[in-house]
Amino acid sequence: MPAADRQSPILRLADLPARKATRFALGPDAAGRGALAGTLGLLAIDALDFRGEIRPSGRQDWELEATLVAEVVQPCVVTLAPVATRLEETVRRRYLADYVEPEVEETEMPEDDEAEPLPATIDLAALMAEALALALPPYPRAEGAEFGTAAFAAPGVEPLDDEAVKPFAGLAGMIGTGPRRG
Repeated sequence: MPAADRQSPILRLADLPARKATRFALGPDAAGRGALAGTLGLLAIDALDFRGEIRPSGRQDWELEATLVAEVVQPCVVTLAPVATRLEETVRRRYLADYVEPEVEETEMPEDDEAEPLPATIDLAALMAEALALALPPYPRAEGAEFGTAAFAAPGVEPLDDEAVKPFAGLAGMIGTGPRRG
């Protein structure tokens, strides 16, 4: 990639061309990937690339479109063994000058989840970290790893299992033993 494409991870919108797209590319070094891995609870980030462009949209708004490519290693949720995953995600944001935050304390997720208020600056490194965090598999599992069952009880007491704690499990044994009404 040309050196001109590597730039500060902070974009000041007032400094960007008002009529053409501005390209960007971030690829943190090993120390940067290691720090981000620690922040996100990963074992490692072997590769990370975030590149795209931001372009004006109308008189005051901006649109950002980028691609995140990463190779991460997470602990398996069952065995804690390393699980390697390759991610490739498209990231889109629309920065709107007339964006209005919902005023209600509890609100539904808006249909347009790409729209955000227009900031003075955009931190590409923070956006990259957010996109990576959202793209991670929530429950990585090593090949062949399965959840087992655990049974705990005091000595001399039969442990409860899933069948015994079902609300109508006790009734199952009574079927056919009570009086019939007809």
